[in-house]
Amino acid sequence: MKRPKLKKASKRMTCHKRFKIQRKVREHHRKLRKEAKKRGPKKPRKDPGVPNSAPFKEALLREAELRKQRLEELKQQQKLDRLKEQQKRRNLDTDTVVKPSDEPVKKELEQREAKKKSKSGKQNPKKLYCQELKKVIEASDVVLEVLDARDPIGCRCPQVEEAIVQGGQKKLVLVLNKSDLVPKENLENWLTYLKKELPTVVFRASTYLKNKGKIVKVRRKPAFRSEVCVGKEGLWKLLASFQEAHGKPIQVGVVGFPNVGKSSVINSLKQEQICPVGVSMGLTRSMQVVPLDKHITMIDSPSFIVSPLNSATALALKSPASIEELRPLEAASAILTQVDARQIVLKYTLPDFKDSLEFFAFLAQRRGLHQKGGSPNVDSAAKLLWSEWTGATLSYYCQPPVSWTPSRHFKEKTVSDMKLGFNLDQLEKHNARNIQVLKGPRSDNSILFQSSGLTNGIIDENDISEELPKKRKQEQWEDCEEKESDLEGEGADASILPETCSDMCPADEAWEVKSEVLPADEQSTQPLVSDEVTEDDAYDFSTDYV
Repeated sequence: MKRPKLKKASKRMTCHKRFKIQRKVREHHRKLRKEAKKRGPKKPRKDPGVPNSAPFKEALLREAELRKQRLEELKQQQKLDRLKEQQKRRNLDTDTVVKPSDEPVKKELEQREAKKKSKSGKQNPKKLYCQELKKVIEASDVVLEVLDARDPIGCRCPQVEEAIVQGGQKKLVLVLNKSDLVPKENLENWLTYLKKELPTVVFRASTYLKNKGKIVKVRRKPAFRSEVCVGKEGLWKLLASFQEAHGKPIQVGVVGFPNVGKSSVINSLKQEQICPVGVSMGLTRSMQVVPLDKHITMIDSPSFIVSPLNSATALALKSPASIEELRPLEAASAILTQVDARQIVLKYTLPDFKDSLEFFAFLAQRRGLHQKGGSPNVDSAAKLLWSEWTGATLSYYCQPPVSWTPSRHFKEKTVSDMKLGFNLDQLEKHNARNIQVLKGPRSDNSILFQSSGLTNGIIDENDISEELPKKRKQEQWEDCEEKESDLEGEGADASILPETCSDMCPADEAWEVKSEVLPADEQSTQPLVSDEVTEDDAYDFSTDYV
């Protein structure tokens, strides 16, 4: 067969010819570099400008300057036009994203922008928490009150529950979080006690979630983090059944005391790290809207404000303040009064103790917490105990009441109305399955805790007293010191001071706590250091000292 004639000549060449061309090109480049090296670096050409002898020199320079200004103005105008076009596109995108059904989300965004513009930083943060909590309750159709399974009745706030009941057709659901930290028998007893009043969900939030689009490498997983979420399916189906009965999209608010796991519940349902979570109290400071799907939207809220009229144990465990603001010895001693002494000695492997100060001394020696000179650091041991009891690592439990008594704000009709619209049979099956899946500790390894009952909270911001700023406190302490020195100089009794000087510095408060904890015999043996100057030590101004 005859080969067809090609229209174009082929560009193929022999290897010998190609390599020869490449070699010639390299030699040529080498020759150019060598000549450039001999000539030296090329000097930049200077603009000679307009010579002085040229006619109309000033007019030429003026025209050049005007031309330069016009070019700059043109560039600025083009830049502004581009920015306007980008802003128009962004506005179109936001209009397409925010639909008419997402009106509460749009309102929330507008409220946030208005809040940023207003100077709200000078306002008391506790009052801001109350305002945000009211917004969450008003915008919600269903309110999830998250409880710590270790002390469920101590995590309920009667004031908030009463406000939800008075809010109209709002539903209240209890979520027993941290269910893996209590024995199964105790969890079952609490479930039977609480579901008589309100729908209750057994839950264990997942605190080991990754951020969207980010891969975080963790060498060792912390002990308090759990990967598997338990109770998610039951809570999701419970909300979906109410949404179907409701017939329109619903808003679900999540409320509770600090460190009960409100944000962790939302993250577990969303399967994404959206709300900030951590060991420290009070991380959530404003409401946050998180859409789960087209019909269910979650709203995260700041924690309840604990009333100062509660017991010392409730203030130590549920106050959204750092341990430095509280007194560590007082807070930890209040926790020890509600605990079985034999079980806590076995838990921390310590010898028997007479009082709380001796317990903290043993704990400091056990954990290697020492001060200068080798003495045990009692304050650090108290902070350690307080952080373990408010965190999510220690296993303790409390027994439910023997007889069920309904709350004063829950009547029989209210209880029946709260259960309408929910598929309670399906919820009971999910709860039984979740209790079997959970691997709770044995009662021998847990610590029995005596609950202090319902914890009162503050809803109205007018009930919060204005706190004294730290600077004013410092000035007040300095005024007290000056008045004390004046009174000592006059020979008066230092205890006779005005009421305005009643505030003490933290060091004096810590000493006062230690003296309260010490027994009477040990207090009498403590050496007293006097600041009074005797006559022998007085300075004689009539004598010159060399």
